[in-house]
Amino acid sequence: MRMRKKKWARPELAASPFFVDEPEQLLGKWAGSFRKKQPVYLELGCGKSPFLAEMGLLHPEINFIGIDQSADVLGVARRNISAAYERAGEEVGNILLCAYHIERLPAIMNENDRAARIYINFCNPWQKKKHHKRRLTYPIFLRMYKQLLEDGGEIWFKTDSDGLFEDSLGYFAQEHFALLRKTYDLHAEKEWPENVLTEHEILFSSEGIPIKAAIFRKGND
Repeated sequence: MRMRKKKWARPELAASPFFVDEPEQLLGKWAGSFRKKQPVYLELGCGKSPFLAEMGLLHPEINFIGIDQSADVLGVARRNISAAYERAGEEVGNILLCAYHIERLPAIMNENDRAARIYINFCNPWQKKKHHKRRLTYPIFLRMYKQLLEDGGEIWFKTDSDGLFEDSLGYFAQEHFALLRKTYDLHAEKEWPENVLTEHEILFSSEGIPIKAAIFRKGND
């Protein structure tokens, strides 16, 4: 469901020190935009960002970039992140947000901006076959992510959609990503490396829908 227009979102984002209004200007320069130079994790389609807020606080040794195409959604994300850091008595120094279309990522990130990890959490499953190419796990996207991942970098993927999950396992195999682990019921796993809940994950889990998840490593073609 599309979020209603929020007139306050753009002004608040423009005044935020962790919102990047013109991400094209940071092409090749993202590392220098954080307070510290440290590994970068990238969340694609970050939404309202309870995930990023918690991850940023849990891992001050990591810099996080959250990308979503909706400035209205990112307005809510900014508030959520700011509130979480304020409660923890911290300043937001390891998160940057930007509004951008993911299919245009190479226009804002290049080989100098490589990420150690990419998160794809509950992306649109685009159920109709004619729309599959819009999926964020479709091969054309995976080839783009390869250029943005460090050698040995990982993609962590979560979804509620059985069809998207099964198809995505095939997409990743086709593009020579190594499957490190997978599960068809994430919340039943006792030894999953780390799982911070997203807004959609909380919703779907409350409805009794098992969460599917997988971790992939960039391979050598």
